[in-house]
Amino acid sequence: MSDSGRGGRYYWCTRHHRVETGADVCAARHVLGPYTSAADAENALQTVQRRNEAWEAEDARWAGEDE
Repeated sequence: MSDSGRGGRYYWCTRHHRVETGADVCAARHVLGPYTSAADAENALQTVQRRNEAWEAEDARWAGEDE
């Protein structure tokens, strides 16, 4: 896969488990992004996990479950 991309738009395909750019990007339901670099796209699932954990912790604080 080339890192050239159009306008720095890189996507992580959850179907093919790879970075996609340009004309070979799968349907929106299968991709995360856009990201500005291939490396950011490759780390998309870790980013999602970190954000979900942070949001769940915030929800617990909001609900008073962290006391």
